[in-house]
This record gives sequence, structure tokens and C-alpha cells, in this order.
Amino acid sequence: MSLAPRAVIVHRTTEYEELLARHGTHGQAEFFLSSRGRSIHEVAERHGRSRRALAAVSAAVPAQWRRARVERADLDRFLFAPEDVVVVAGQDGLVANTAKYLDGQPVVGIDTDPGRNAGVLVRHRPADTARLLRAAVGRAATTDELTMVEAVADDTQRLVALNEIYLGRPDHQTSRYRLDLDGPGDPAEPARAAVGAGGDGDGRSGPGIGRRGSDGGRRGRAGDDARAGEAQASSGVLVGTGTGATGWLRSLWRERGGSHPLPAPAEARLLWFVREAWPSPTTGTSLVEGDLTAGRRLRITVESDRLVAFGDGMESDALELTWGQSVRVGVSDTSLRLLV
Repeated sequence: MSLAPRAVIVHRTTEYEELLARHGTHGQAEFFLSSRGRSIHEVAERHGRSRRALAAVSAAVPAQWRRARVERADLDRFLFAPEDVVVVAGQDGLVANTAKYLDGQPVVGIDTDPGRNAGVLVRHRPADTARLLRAAVGRAATTDELTMVEAVADDTQRLVALNEIYLGRPDHQTSRYRLDLDGPGDPAEPARAAVGAGGDGDGRSGPGIGRRGSDGGRRGRAGDDARAGEAQASSGVLVGTGTGATGWLRSLWRERGGSHPLPAPAEARLLWFVREAWPSPTTGTSLVEGDLTAGRRLRITVESDRLVAFGDGMESDALELTWGQSVRVGVSDTSLRLLV
């Protein structure tokens, strides 16, 4: 006899609950906020809406199903099972926080506070929960298979993320490392220069790699030159997916002039950017951006005492890397199955 499905409801502590945990009582929390020009009433109202939505989601789980609840802070200690249906009740970011711990389980995103969330990943209302749970275990389920990014260290540590992976120092100060590209290269073709580098003004660099010339413009490179690698000192490296293209990745992409098209959420392609690369006699600034398709990897070899790699803002669950270690980053074989 097979096990009944298990609904795992993922939620996050509200701001009101955090205030009570810190200050002890409603009155003390109210005094604290009022001294900073804020009202506790709005915070309490949001808490009430979130708890009512969470109760509605829980009530929609079929009686014959098993169930579990897990708070965001406990995700790294929770064991998801293959037969789970994961219901994320909260903000878009909570889906990303949960995705890294899954392995193909279907995910239902429930918006507990409509109007405050973008609804990119939490696409449904609490009233839709029962219907979506039935669909998740049936043949009629329609899902988006969202691309994820992974980092694998040479000591077998592995990290998966839905939006982006950051590699660098945990305090975001100068990181020292060597950057290389692994995997099949792009066929050589004439480089297309960006505006400011004496090109034709189409604003695009060559395939898969961006280089900065001495005049500040980007020059396209392909083939073996793209994989030559260089030692760098920077504020870290960011590698992101199409889903992450609505957040941190997009800000870097806009800052660099959008020389590579943003990937779609389900496209097996990543963008990577080096943050604030610093030129010196021993470090370069030529390899600053590019894309990674399936089979290609960005390899970072640590040249300082400690670097970390963490995904989707979860700094508490990071890979620890030390001098001489290398980590390879690319498209993950794992994807997020998000019900539509």
C-alpha cells in the first residue's frame, strides 16, 4: 500500500511575530515602532491577513493526506520526501528559498498578501489551494519547469539556487580568485564591439563572454580566448537564472548596458557578472560578464583565506571555500516544478 501524499506548508515568521519575540508584548512593540515614526496597526493587520491565509491553506489539505509545516529558518534541517506536494504560503522570495532543498517535488505558490507581492512565483490565492493540490497528484497538472543554477566544489559540496548564486567574501569586501571557463566553446566568429569601443553600435558583445578594453568598452571574444581565464580581485561573482532576472541579476545587467539578452525563466542559460573588478599588476578586468549554456561552467579557484558561495540570499546555508579550492558553476540538472 502506497503512502498518502504529504502536503508540506512552508511559511515565514511575520514582522509582528518578530517584534513580539524581541520586545515581549504588543505594547512594548508599539512603543518601539512609534518612536521611529511607524504604527503597529499596519504591521498587525498584515500579520492577521497572513495568518488567516495560512489557516485557509491548511484547511484545504484533504483529510486523508499527511501534512507538515516548516518555517523558513528551519528549511535547511527539514527532510523533504519524494511524494511531497510543497505549498509555499508567503512572498515570491520564499519559493526561491524553498526551491534549493527540493528534488522534483511539485510546488504551489500561494500569495498570502495580494497587492504587496509581485506574484511572479506565488501566483495563486488561498481559495485555489484545494484544486491545486488535487491537480498536483493527478495527470492534469500543468507546471513550469524553471531553470536552476548550481555550484559544485572540488570537495563535492553542492549548492543549488533558483535565482542566483553569489561567490565571494561574506562581507562583500575584496575577493581574490582565478576565473576560468570550462566546457565546449562557441565557434569563432568576428567580434562585435559595443558602443564606445568603436563598433557598429548594436550594444552586443560576442557569444558567451564579455571583455572590457582599455577604453572602457566591451569587446566580444569567442573560442579559446574566452577560456583563457585570469586572476581577479573584485567584490564577487554573481551567476543567475531567468527567474532571477527580475532581481539582483537585472540590476547588474542594466548597469552593464544589457549586452547579453536576459534568459527566460525556463531557458537553460545563465548570465554571470563580476562585481567591481579591480585592475592591478597581478589581477585583470577583462572577463567581467557572459552567459553559460548547458555543458559550460564558470570555474572559480580561491586565492584567499576564505570565500563563500550562497544562493538566493540564504547566507546561513553557504559553501565554505578556502585557498586553492575550486568551484564550478553552471546550469543545474534540477529544475523547479511550479504549478501554473
